[in-house]
Amino acid sequence: MGGAFAYPRSVKSGFPTERSVAANGSVHYDTTKASPPLSFLGGPDGSGQMSHFVKDDKMNIFRLPVGWKYLTASNVGGTLNPANLQKYDQLVQACLKSSANTVCVIDIHNYARWNKQIIGQGGPSNAQFVNLWTQLATKYKGSEKVAFGLMNEPHEVDILNEYHFQRNNSDIIEIELTVFLPGNDYTSAGRFISNGSGAALSAVKNPDGTFKNLIFDVHKYLDSDNSGTHTECVTDNINEAFQPLATWLRSNSRQAILSETGGGNTASCTNANSDVYLGYIEWAAGSFSGTYELNEVPTGNGNNWQDTSLVKACLER
Repeated sequence: MGGAFAYPRSVKSGFPTERSVAANGSVHYDTTKASPPLSFLGGPDGSGQMSHFVKDDKMNIFRLPVGWKYLTASNVGGTLNPANLQKYDQLVQACLKSSANTVCVIDIHNYARWNKQIIGQGGPSNAQFVNLWTQLATKYKGSEKVAFGLMNEPHEVDILNEYHFQRNNSDIIEIELTVFLPGNDYTSAGRFISNGSGAALSAVKNPDGTFKNLIFDVHKYLDSDNSGTHTECVTDNINEAFQPLATWLRSNSRQAILSETGGGNTASCTNANSDVYLGYIEWAAGSFSGTYELNEVPTGNGNNWQDTSLVKACLER
Protein backbone atom coordinates (compact mmCIF):
# COMPACT_ATOMS: atom_id res chain seq x y z
CA MET A 1 0.00 0.00 0.00
CA GLY A 2 2.93 2.34 0.57
CA GLY A 3 3.47 5.37 2.74
CA ALA A 4 0.44 7.23 1.47
CA PHE A 5 -1.74 4.75 3.36
CA ALA A 6 0.48 4.38 6.39
CA TYR A 7 -1.47 6.59 8.78
CA PRO A 8 -4.12 8.27 6.63
CA ARG A 9 -6.28 10.85 8.29
CA SER A 10 -8.93 12.24 6.06
CA VAL A 11 -12.37 13.62 5.36
CA LYS A 12 -14.24 12.45 2.33
CA SER A 13 -15.36 14.95 -0.23
CA GLY A 14 -19.07 14.89 -0.89
CA PHE A 15 -21.07 13.99 -3.97
CA PRO A 16 -24.82 13.98 -4.72
CA THR A 17 -25.27 10.45 -3.39
CA GLU A 18 -24.37 11.03 0.23
CA ARG A 19 -27.90 11.68 1.43
CA SER A 20 -29.60 10.98 -1.88
CA VAL A 21 -29.27 7.19 -2.09
CA ALA A 22 -31.18 5.65 0.79
CA ALA A 23 -30.05 2.53 2.62
CA ASN A 24 -32.66 0.56 0.65
CA GLY A 25 -31.07 1.66 -2.62
CA SER A 26 -33.77 4.11 -3.67
CA VAL A 27 -32.61 7.35 -5.30
CA HIS A 28 -33.64 10.79 -4.09
CA TYR A 29 -32.11 12.99 -6.77
CA ASP A 30 -32.43 13.75 -10.48
CA THR A 31 -29.49 12.05 -12.20
CA THR A 32 -29.76 14.51 -15.09
CA LYS A 33 -29.17 17.53 -12.85
CA ALA A 34 -26.75 16.32 -10.16
CA SER A 35 -23.20 17.63 -10.11
CA PRO A 36 -20.18 17.02 -7.88
CA PRO A 37 -19.00 19.64 -5.39
CA LEU A 38 -16.89 21.66 -7.81
CA SER A 39 -17.25 25.41 -8.04
CA PHE A 40 -16.93 25.56 -11.83
CA LEU A 41 -19.95 23.23 -12.02
CA GLY A 42 -21.98 25.45 -9.70
CA GLY A 43 -21.34 23.53 -6.49
CA PRO A 44 -19.18 24.00 -3.40
CA ASP A 45 -15.42 24.29 -3.86
CA GLY A 46 -14.59 20.64 -3.29
CA SER A 47 -11.23 21.04 -5.00
CA GLY A 48 -10.32 23.85 -2.63
CA GLN A 49 -11.49 21.80 0.36
CA MET A 50 -9.30 18.87 -0.61
CA SER A 51 -6.29 21.10 -1.24
CA HIS A 52 -6.80 22.65 2.19
CA PHE A 53 -7.13 19.29 3.93
CA VAL A 54 -3.92 18.07 2.26
CA LYS A 55 -1.84 21.22 2.65
CA ASP A 56 -2.98 22.45 6.05
CA ASP A 57 -4.15 19.27 7.78
CA LYS A 58 -1.77 16.72 6.21
CA MET A 59 -4.58 14.41 5.11
CA ASN A 60 -3.90 11.98 2.30
CA ILE A 61 -7.02 10.04 1.35
CA PHE A 62 -10.48 11.06 0.16
CA ARG A 63 -13.50 8.87 -0.43
CA LEU A 64 -15.67 10.12 -3.30
CA PRO A 65 -19.21 8.67 -3.11
CA VAL A 66 -21.21 8.31 -6.31
CA GLY A 67 -24.47 6.58 -7.19
CA TRP A 68 -24.64 3.65 -9.58
CA LYS A 69 -27.68 5.22 -11.27
CA TYR A 70 -25.79 8.44 -11.78
CA LEU A 71 -22.89 6.77 -13.53
CA THR A 72 -25.11 4.79 -15.90
CA ALA A 73 -27.94 7.34 -16.24
CA SER A 74 -30.40 4.89 -14.62
CA ASN A 75 -29.53 2.01 -16.97
CA VAL A 76 -28.69 -0.86 -14.63
CA GLY A 77 -26.69 -2.92 -17.13
CA GLY A 78 -25.64 -0.12 -19.41
CA THR A 79 -22.45 1.64 -20.27
CA LEU A 80 -21.17 4.55 -18.24
CA ASN A 81 -22.94 7.76 -19.23
CA PRO A 82 -20.27 9.98 -20.86
CA ALA A 83 -21.61 13.27 -19.48
CA ASN A 84 -22.05 12.05 -15.92
CA LEU A 85 -18.76 10.15 -15.94
CA GLN A 86 -16.99 13.28 -17.11
CA LYS A 87 -18.40 15.27 -14.18
CA TYR A 88 -17.47 12.61 -11.66
CA ASP A 89 -14.03 12.20 -13.18
CA GLN A 90 -13.45 15.92 -12.73
CA LEU A 91 -13.89 15.34 -9.00
CA VAL A 92 -11.51 12.38 -9.10
CA GLN A 93 -8.92 14.41 -11.00
CA ALA A 94 -9.25 17.29 -8.52
CA CYS A 95 -8.56 14.79 -5.77
CA LEU A 96 -5.52 13.38 -7.55
CA LYS A 97 -4.14 16.86 -8.16
CA SER A 98 -4.35 17.80 -4.47
CA SER A 99 -0.95 16.11 -4.00
CA ALA A 100 1.19 13.38 -5.51
CA ASN A 101 0.50 11.17 -2.49
CA THR A 102 -3.26 11.61 -2.20
CA VAL A 103 -5.31 8.43 -2.56
CA CYS A 104 -8.76 8.85 -4.12
CA VAL A 105 -11.37 6.18 -3.39
CA ILE A 106 -14.15 5.59 -5.91
CA ASP A 107 -17.12 4.62 -3.74
CA ILE A 108 -20.28 3.12 -5.27
CA HIS A 109 -22.76 4.29 -2.65
CA ASN A 110 -25.68 1.89 -3.18
CA TYR A 111 -25.83 -0.47 -0.18
CA ALA A 112 -25.63 -3.49 -2.56
CA ARG A 113 -28.94 -2.42 -4.09
CA TRP A 114 -30.69 -0.90 -7.08
CA ASN A 115 -34.22 0.42 -6.52
CA LYS A 116 -34.50 -1.45 -3.21
CA GLN A 117 -33.52 -4.78 -4.80
CA ILE A 118 -30.36 -6.60 -3.67
CA ILE A 119 -27.65 -7.49 -6.15
CA GLY A 120 -27.88 -11.18 -7.03
CA GLN A 121 -30.94 -11.63 -4.80
CA GLY A 122 -33.80 -10.51 -7.01
CA GLY A 123 -32.21 -7.24 -8.05
CA PRO A 124 -29.43 -6.58 -10.55
CA SER A 125 -27.45 -9.64 -11.51
CA ASN A 126 -23.90 -10.16 -10.35
CA ALA A 127 -22.89 -9.79 -14.00
CA GLN A 128 -24.47 -6.33 -14.19
CA PHE A 129 -22.55 -5.22 -11.12
CA VAL A 130 -19.35 -6.68 -12.51
CA ASN A 131 -20.00 -4.81 -15.76
CA LEU A 132 -20.13 -1.52 -13.86
CA TRP A 133 -16.80 -2.14 -12.20
CA THR A 134 -15.18 -3.55 -15.33
CA GLN A 135 -15.86 -0.24 -17.04
CA LEU A 136 -14.53 1.77 -14.10
CA ALA A 137 -11.46 -0.45 -13.88
CA THR A 138 -10.77 0.15 -17.55
CA LYS A 139 -11.22 3.89 -17.10
CA TYR A 140 -8.77 4.17 -14.20
CA LYS A 141 -6.29 1.45 -15.13
CA GLY A 142 -2.80 2.73 -14.44
CA SER A 143 -3.96 5.35 -11.92
CA GLU A 144 -1.91 4.14 -8.98
CA LYS A 145 -3.49 6.54 -6.50
CA VAL A 146 -7.06 5.48 -7.29
CA ALA A 147 -8.59 2.86 -5.01
CA PHE A 148 -11.86 1.02 -5.58
CA GLY A 149 -14.51 0.92 -2.86
CA LEU A 150 -16.66 -1.83 -4.35
CA MET A 151 -19.85 -1.01 -2.46
CA ASN A 152 -20.94 1.19 0.41
CA GLU A 153 -22.50 -0.65 3.33
CA PRO A 154 -24.09 -3.87 2.03
CA HIS A 155 -26.74 -5.10 4.45
CA GLU A 156 -29.10 -8.07 4.71
CA VAL A 157 -27.20 -9.81 1.95
CA ASP A 158 -26.28 -13.45 1.49
CA ILE A 159 -22.61 -13.27 2.42
CA LEU A 160 -21.75 -16.11 0.05
CA ASN A 161 -23.34 -14.17 -2.79
CA GLU A 162 -21.44 -11.13 -1.53
CA TYR A 163 -18.27 -13.17 -1.87
CA HIS A 164 -19.15 -14.26 -5.40
CA PHE A 165 -19.97 -10.82 -6.76
CA GLN A 166 -16.77 -9.42 -5.28
CA ARG A 167 -14.63 -12.34 -6.41
CA ASN A 168 -16.07 -12.14 -9.90
CA ASN A 169 -14.72 -8.62 -10.28
CA SER A 170 -11.55 -10.16 -11.67
CA ASP A 171 -10.98 -7.26 -14.05
CA ILE A 172 -10.57 -4.96 -11.06
CA ILE A 173 -8.32 -7.30 -9.15
CA GLU A 174 -6.12 -8.03 -12.16
CA ILE A 175 -5.19 -4.39 -12.77
CA GLU A 176 -3.40 -4.38 -9.41
CA LEU A 177 -5.01 -1.32 -7.87
CA THR A 178 -6.19 -1.26 -4.28
CA VAL A 179 -9.63 -2.76 -3.73
CA PHE A 180 -11.71 -2.29 -0.55
CA LEU A 181 -13.82 -5.37 0.24
CA PRO A 182 -16.95 -4.55 2.32
CA GLY A 183 -18.75 -6.96 4.59
CA ASN A 184 -22.40 -7.41 5.57
CA ASP A 185 -24.43 -5.49 8.20
CA TYR A 186 -23.50 -2.07 6.79
CA THR A 187 -19.89 -3.34 6.72
CA SER A 188 -19.85 -3.10 10.51
CA ALA A 189 -16.44 -3.37 12.15
CA GLY A 190 -18.11 -4.90 15.20
CA ARG A 191 -19.80 -7.68 13.24
CA PHE A 192 -17.22 -8.34 10.54
CA ILE A 193 -16.09 -11.57 12.20
CA SER A 194 -19.34 -12.82 13.75
CA ASN A 195 -21.52 -12.38 10.64
CA GLY A 196 -19.17 -14.39 8.45
CA SER A 197 -17.87 -11.49 6.38
CA GLY A 198 -14.26 -12.03 7.39
CA ALA A 199 -14.29 -15.73 6.58
CA ALA A 200 -16.09 -15.30 3.26
CA LEU A 201 -14.03 -12.37 2.02
CA SER A 202 -10.76 -14.01 3.05
CA ALA A 203 -11.28 -16.30 0.07
CA VAL A 204 -11.12 -13.39 -2.39
CA LYS A 205 -7.62 -13.55 -3.84
CA ASN A 206 -5.49 -12.12 -6.60
CA PRO A 207 -4.92 -14.32 -9.66
CA ASP A 208 -1.55 -15.33 -8.19
CA GLY A 209 -3.18 -16.41 -4.93
CA THR A 210 -1.94 -13.46 -2.85
CA PHE A 211 -3.95 -10.81 -1.00
CA LYS A 212 -1.85 -7.81 -1.99
CA ASN A 213 -3.97 -4.64 -2.31
CA LEU A 214 -7.12 -6.46 -1.15
CA ILE A 215 -8.15 -4.53 1.95
CA PHE A 216 -11.13 -5.22 4.18
CA ASP A 217 -13.48 -2.25 4.37
CA VAL A 218 -15.21 -1.53 7.70
CA HIS A 219 -17.39 1.25 9.13
CA LYS A 220 -18.13 2.25 12.71
CA TYR A 221 -19.68 5.38 14.17
CA LEU A 222 -19.31 6.57 17.72
CA ASP A 223 -22.90 7.45 18.64
CA SER A 224 -25.41 5.41 20.64
CA ASP A 225 -26.71 3.20 17.83
CA ASN A 226 -23.82 3.31 15.33
CA SER A 227 -26.04 5.17 12.86
CA GLY A 228 -24.02 8.36 12.56
CA THR A 229 -27.17 10.39 13.11
CA HIS A 230 -26.38 11.74 16.57
CA THR A 231 -23.92 14.44 17.50
CA GLU A 232 -23.01 12.96 20.88
CA CYS A 233 -20.24 10.36 21.00
CA VAL A 234 -20.79 7.69 23.64
CA THR A 235 -18.15 5.05 22.85
CA ASP A 236 -14.76 4.62 21.23
CA ASN A 237 -15.73 1.07 20.12
CA ILE A 238 -12.26 -0.21 20.96
CA ASN A 239 -13.14 -3.14 23.24
CA GLU A 240 -16.25 -4.29 21.38
CA ALA A 241 -15.12 -3.72 17.80
CA PHE A 242 -11.68 -2.40 16.91
CA GLN A 243 -9.48 -4.46 19.23
CA PRO A 244 -11.13 -7.84 18.48
CA LEU A 245 -11.00 -7.08 14.76
CA ALA A 246 -7.36 -6.02 15.03
CA THR A 247 -6.52 -9.31 16.73
CA TRP A 248 -8.32 -11.26 14.01
CA LEU A 249 -6.64 -9.27 11.23
CA ARG A 250 -3.22 -9.81 12.75
CA SER A 251 -3.75 -13.54 13.18
CA ASN A 252 -4.83 -13.79 9.54
CA SER A 253 -2.10 -11.47 8.20
CA ARG A 254 -4.67 -9.11 6.73
CA GLN A 255 -5.38 -5.37 6.86
CA ALA A 256 -8.49 -3.18 7.00
CA ILE A 257 -9.40 0.46 6.61
CA LEU A 258 -12.07 2.27 8.57
CA SER A 259 -13.48 4.00 5.51
CA GLU A 260 -16.35 5.72 7.29
CA THR A 261 -16.67 7.13 10.78
CA GLY A 262 -17.82 10.36 12.28
CA GLY A 263 -18.60 12.27 15.40
CA GLY A 264 -15.30 11.68 17.13
CA ASN A 265 -11.65 10.72 16.98
CA THR A 266 -10.46 7.08 16.92
CA ALA A 267 -6.73 7.80 16.88
CA SER A 268 -6.22 5.98 20.22
CA CYS A 269 -7.22 2.77 18.47
CA THR A 270 -5.70 3.19 15.01
CA ASN A 271 -2.35 4.38 16.35
CA ALA A 272 -2.09 1.33 18.59
CA ASN A 273 -2.92 -1.06 15.73
CA SER A 274 -1.32 0.66 12.76
CA ASP A 275 0.05 -2.62 11.42
CA VAL A 276 -3.46 -3.85 10.65
CA TYR A 277 -5.48 -0.63 10.35
CA LEU A 278 -4.34 1.45 7.41
CA GLY A 279 -6.19 4.50 8.67
CA TYR A 280 -9.61 6.06 8.76
CA ILE A 281 -11.81 8.34 6.69
CA GLU A 282 -14.20 10.69 8.42
CA TRP A 283 -17.73 11.52 7.27
CA ALA A 284 -18.19 14.13 5.83
CA ALA A 285 -17.27 17.24 3.86
CA GLY A 286 -17.99 18.38 0.31
CA SER A 287 -21.62 19.35 -0.27
CA PHE A 288 -23.08 19.03 3.22
CA SER A 289 -24.85 21.95 4.88
CA GLY A 290 -23.81 23.41 8.21
CA THR A 291 -26.91 21.91 9.85
CA TYR A 292 -25.89 18.30 9.13
CA GLU A 293 -25.09 16.44 12.37
CA LEU A 294 -21.69 15.22 11.20
CA ASN A 295 -20.74 18.22 9.09
CA GLU A 296 -17.00 18.63 8.55
CA VAL A 297 -17.11 21.11 5.66
CA PRO A 298 -14.50 23.85 6.20
CA THR A 299 -15.51 27.46 5.73
CA GLY A 300 -13.64 30.01 3.66
CA ASN A 301 -11.98 29.90 0.26
CA GLY A 302 -8.66 30.25 -1.52
CA ASN A 303 -5.87 30.22 1.06
CA ASN A 304 -8.13 30.99 4.00
CA TRP A 305 -10.00 27.88 5.10
CA GLN A 306 -11.20 27.21 8.65
CA ASP A 307 -11.86 23.69 9.90
CA THR A 308 -14.86 22.76 12.01
CA SER A 309 -14.27 22.39 15.74
CA LEU A 310 -14.42 18.59 15.45
CA VAL A 311 -11.75 18.43 12.76
CA LYS A 312 -9.55 20.82 14.74
CA ALA A 313 -9.88 18.64 17.83
CA CYS A 314 -8.99 15.49 15.88
CA LEU A 315 -5.92 17.12 14.36
CA GLU A 316 -4.70 18.15 17.79
CA ARG A 317 -4.53 14.54 18.96
